Amino acid sequence: MTYDDLDLASLRRRRGEKWATYPDDVLPAWVADMDFPLWPPLRELLAERVAISDLGYPREAALQEVREAFAARAGRRFAWPVEPRRVEVLTDVVQGLYLGLLAFSAPGEAAIVQTPIYPPFLHAVPECGRRLLINQLRWDGAAYAIDLDGLRAAIDGGTRLLLFCNPQNPTGRAFSRAELEALADVVLEHDLIVLSDEIHADLVYPARTHTPFAGLSPEIAARTVTLTSASKAFNIAGLRCAVAVFGSDALQARFNALPPHVRGGLNALGLAATVLVWRDGQPWLDATLAYLAANRDFAARFVTDHMPAIRHTAPEATYLAWLDCRQLGLDPDPYNFFLEQARVALSDGAAFGSGGEGFVRLNFATSRTILTEVLGRMHIALMD
Repeated sequence: MTYDDLDLASLRRRRGEKWATYPDDVLPAWVADMDFPLWPPLRELLAERVAISDLGYPREAALQEVREAFAARAGRRFAWPVEPRRVEVLTDVVQGLYLGLLAFSAPGEAAIVQTPIYPPFLHAVPECGRRLLINQLRWDGAAYAIDLDGLRAAIDGGTRLLLFCNPQNPTGRAFSRAELEALADVVLEHDLIVLSDEIHADLVYPARTHTPFAGLSPEIAARTVTLTSASKAFNIAGLRCAVAVFGSDALQARFNALPPHVRGGLNALGLAATVLVWRDGQPWLDATLAYLAANRDFAARFVTDHMPAIRHTAPEATYLAWLDCRQLGLDPDPYNFFLEQARVALSDGAAFGSGGEGFVRLNFATSRTILTEVLGRMHIALMD
């Protein structure tokens, strides 16, 4: 099967959130799952484990394999030296956000978040009893940028953490090294600890490169926890495996001082799958990125040609298009309009915090045929 051969009937048999949430007449283009088939060696690995009923508790050796696979990949792909001992294995990146808030701040202290942003960032802070500070990204007329002056103004004396998304979801920015270094200056000025979600690092398009925030300098590494996973790039979110990478022993010790069972257990299949794709899956990912890049460009052209009132800049990373529908004045909002009138499920921009109202996020990680139908339905709905 190729990327173009996706069958709607087969996709609707899936029980995951993306395809099972809405009625069958709705095309889902929302939650960040890809529709593509698994890399064949990964499918074979999972089938073999199931065939021999190898679903018991994982050994420590399996966790060490994940640590070593990540460290090797970080050096090979991002020129980022990581010691395996500085890697902790988690169930997912969002768990790392919550644990980091609990480990590195006290109740009533603050964490600052730059919106629009992946919604769990906005939920985690108050749910952990911390104060949520917002600094909205700035639209400079061509792209979203970090508002450094706004960031400095928003930080107060009780701010302990910066929750950062690099590459950025939902805007698709892959921040340059210069932008990250300017942000690092603010972090050092205010003595902040950074929780950096870098789950989309493997999904950066050729015009850009991913720079790990912790890779900027030893001083920044010492105050950064990098959270990432193979789940987005290799489409295995349901296997529940992620890592937290610590730039210092001190940060790692504070994190590990939390009761260990707060982190829960680990998925044996997720551990094995993560090691396999990080070690050997790059050719599949390269082919997938090429297809995604073509879909990204197709979606951008379609929006420009057929829905010009929607402002859109093709993302530098991710397989998510951030669509500004504010000029359309859709009632009651773009998400509900396209769901009801086009029978297309997108992500509601309002869920991404301030600066997201009037936007929708479109997932283009599907076949060109399905993507064309999604965009075509949106276009027709706007014509009616």
